[in-house]
Amino acid sequence: MPFSRREFVGGLFISVAAGRVFAGESSKASAPAASQPAQGLKPNLFVHVASDGQVTIACHRSEMGQGVRSTLPVLLADELGADPKRIRIIQGDGDKRYGDQNTDGSSSVRSHYTELRKAAATARELLMAAAAKQLGVSPSKLSAHDDAVWHGSKSIPFAKLADAAAKLPVPKPEAVKLRPESELKHCFQDLPSVDARPIVMGAAQFGADVRLPGMLIAVIARPPVVGGKVRSFDAKAALAVKGVKRVLKMPEPTAPWKFQPWGGVAVLADNTWAAMRGRNALQIDWDPGPNAVYDSEQYAKQLSATVHEPGKVARNTGDAEAALGKAARVVEAEYHVPHLAHVPMEPPVAIARMVDGVCEAWASTQNPQAARTEMARVLGVDEEKTICHVTLLGGAFGRKSKPDFVSEAAWLCREAGVPVRVQFTREDDLRHDFYNAVNTQLLTAALDADGKVSAWRQRTALSPIGSLFTGADQASANDLQQGVTDLPLAIPNVRAETCKAPAYVRVGWLRSVYNIFHAFAAGSFMDELAHARGKDPHENLLELLGPARIVTLQELGIEKLPNYGTPLDEHPIDTGRMRAVIDQAAKMSGFADRKGRALGIAAHRSFLTYVAAVASVVRDSRGKIAVDEVWLAYDAGLVVNTERARSQMEGAVIFGMSHAFYGGATMKNGATEQSNFHDYRLIRMPQAPRRIHVAQVKSGKPPCGIGEPGVPPIAPAIANAIFALTGQRIRELPLVRAGIV
Repeated sequence: MPFSRREFVGGLFISVAAGRVFAGESSKASAPAASQPAQGLKPNLFVHVASDGQVTIACHRSEMGQGVRSTLPVLLADELGADPKRIRIIQGDGDKRYGDQNTDGSSSVRSHYTELRKAAATARELLMAAAAKQLGVSPSKLSAHDDAVWHGSKSIPFAKLADAAAKLPVPKPEAVKLRPESELKHCFQDLPSVDARPIVMGAAQFGADVRLPGMLIAVIARPPVVGGKVRSFDAKAALAVKGVKRVLKMPEPTAPWKFQPWGGVAVLADNTWAAMRGRNALQIDWDPGPNAVYDSEQYAKQLSATVHEPGKVARNTGDAEAALGKAARVVEAEYHVPHLAHVPMEPPVAIARMVDGVCEAWASTQNPQAARTEMARVLGVDEEKTICHVTLLGGAFGRKSKPDFVSEAAWLCREAGVPVRVQFTREDDLRHDFYNAVNTQLLTAALDADGKVSAWRQRTALSPIGSLFTGADQASANDLQQGVTDLPLAIPNVRAETCKAPAYVRVGWLRSVYNIFHAFAAGSFMDELAHARGKDPHENLLELLGPARIVTLQELGIEKLPNYGTPLDEHPIDTGRMRAVIDQAAKMSGFADRKGRALGIAAHRSFLTYVAAVASVVRDSRGKIAVDEVWLAYDAGLVVNTERARSQMEGAVIFGMSHAFYGGATMKNGATEQSNFHDYRLIRMPQAPRRIHVAQVKSGKPPCGIGEPGVPPIAPAIANAIFALTGQRIRELPLVRAGIV
């Protein structure tokens, strides 16, 4: 009898000493059961205290390895006064009542910290009010902890208060008082993973694990070029493959592409292998469309020419052109970073079915609300006629916030009249990605007679994310806040310009987005200036950054800064915090006394977090460059789960190394040339640093981003270390093109 990979893994009876874990709901490899009944206290979507005392916490963000299901529920439980070991965790479906569910932008804690605490505090205040009535005392005399309300040494369990509390009026959020953070006794430390054991034992539910009766598997032959169309196709050979049931032509998208299905021809079969073989047997005549002119090598030359001409001014203080004209010495360098692909471990997958006019989907999505919107658009129905359940994600990095694969499943299940699972293969994932933008930058600096940096000019050409939605060909304010308009510099004359760069592929956000290439260029150029000036790179970095201060918009030379959606008065650009992480990384690595080691240093602020990295490089047994050690210091403000923060920073090192060493999707005639890990490589275990050291620099500031900020300084730190070892300047990624790795 055939069995699934999940059944195979589970049958191995592998056990791992995972340690104590907080109680969480283990999903089975089938459609999830109905939601919890409403008895007891349920003042909002996040917290339910049942009549039997069971506390259920809803996690409204998607779990993709960053530990959100192990972090947010503990924060809620602590605020409520529940024991995290006893809570039940459910995964929230796509629902606008949750507020923002897009698990992107390193925002789960930083954007929802207070909001979630207030949701739990609301339930706590209602329980305490019910207890106060029973005891005849003021609620101010009571406290809530250990699943009970306490008056001195006497307690009333939540179970005996839930029904009475449910009858009380729910206070408005602004009237709810939060606990002192000192009372959140499980937070701000290492927290165990609620999903580790189910994953290890093969019980956790990822997208491809969902099974529905009568379900067919679909793989789609999508146009090789974005905007391409099917002229004609012959399905005879595909239908002759055993197991293939249907062949359907997909709807054709129109520009701007947004999150539409890609088009092409779908093969539906009763198993994945048959669907893949059927797709291989299709005979399709493609019309490649206008984007077939795209050649990434030629495009790089075009961008190079573009940045050597003046662009649109994005930032200006002083007179950089005049300072450059009278400089004692001009230092200039051009940097290039190609398209980067997401390549998560689990390729996109979604399952959908239609029942009584309602389309229900299960998907490994970062954004279930966007999935519902796109499902409704494709089907031509109201959003209320759609449901999106969220499974665990086997990695994502931003790819799965685009719900094209979910709407493909929705459309196919309606057309086929049966549940359908759309499965991307690795080749599909690489060739039909929403790539990080290709980028070229020209950085120019003036040195005066005393060797001081008197001017800094930065020109950047990138195909903006706006191209996906409006066809834009020039960077927006959101694009430029990522290492251009927000870059603090203690230089009197600073100018930044943007240059046009039309998109020929679908461009989308990838982990740390445009901070990747802006940090690579700025961090590398600062090191070039250090050597041009004969200064230590650490000291030079601090000098260019300037003294500890809050940087104003006037100093930046701009009128507004998106600042990742937060007010500047709450999260200002603080060079004191940046200096602190730089000094910490330098201290950890022994940068001042390198003793012959080749070390490179770089720092960057992104998603409100400050990160500095030092990399040590050596030559391996083949004479190639290898990263030996990395030291990383970060200030992310208040950190709820220090274990996951540390893990994210360690993972950022590997992610950043992969793109620095091998990353880069190239296009010929509009089509992506890479197809799998043999030609789009990632760092393998033998290439990982011998040691990665991570230190948290505590500032007492509000929570900031965690998942993405560790990535940007990695590539420039490695490039600067390579110069220290070899004298060779790295101005283009990936390193594999230079033949040194």
